[in-house]
Amino acid sequence: MKRFKTTKGLIGIVLLLVILLVAILGPMVIPPDAATAMDMRARRAPPSLTHFFGTDQLGRDMFYRVILGTRTSLEIAVSAVVMSIVLGLPLGLISGYLGGLIDNVLMRLVDTLLAFPALLLALTISAVLGPNIQNTIIAIGVAFTPYLARIIRGEALRVAQMPYVEAARSSGTTDIMIMWRHVLPNIMPAVIVQSTISLAFAILAEAGLSFLGLGTQPPAASWGLMIQASRDQLDIAPWTALVPGMAVALTVLGLNMFGDVLRDILDPRAK
Repeated sequence: MKRFKTTKGLIGIVLLLVILLVAILGPMVIPPDAATAMDMRARRAPPSLTHFFGTDQLGRDMFYRVILGTRTSLEIAVSAVVMSIVLGLPLGLISGYLGGLIDNVLMRLVDTLLAFPALLLALTISAVLGPNIQNTIIAIGVAFTPYLARIIRGEALRVAQMPYVEAARSSGTTDIMIMWRHVLPNIMPAVIVQSTISLAFAILAEAGLSFLGLGTQPPAASWGLMIQASRDQLDIAPWTALVPGMAVALTVLGLNMFGDVLRDILDPRAK
């Protein structure tokens, strides 16, 4: 079992490193207009040495578009998860540590948001704000906030009962300093693990919103947008959907594998 977890972790790390290198270095080495240049004579060309991943219905090179889509999807996912941490961390920390009326009020607000599936809530917010990259980040970030807040609250409740926290209270240390010095550092492993897993769901959420026309908008390159544009080409040019679909699948797989191993390392109770 230990060897299996090690292998799974290595696979996850390798996948993530490859994806990160593609996202960071890819746009630097490909021609500026490579992803948007259209060649109507090469429409729906199958994968070849000229076009590694083939071309789409407008003759655009899928290889270049997937590379640029990697950066777009990761930027949206990372920004959304950071936003959910900024909103959910103080919410869960204060609620879990202070308890009482504050906990009841804050958690009823969180429960209200949890009543809606994350993707449905993100769809609603994106539809209200309008479809663009910034609003997609806001929609996904707000939709994931209650899940993170719940997990942080549970960890804060656990840490608040620890002897070193009781000792700090007895010594007259203020609640703010206890939360900052004792509670927050001890709940960060759970925050890190959950953030890694949330990244995978954020990738899927971004692809879903873009597929439905409420996320990234043309002519920007996005995995979900590429799948959406190819939905009526599957019978004659299946690679136009398979290539971005595989990119989404491999990224989510790598994040989930890495998140599982990270949880085993940072959380001894999970072993």
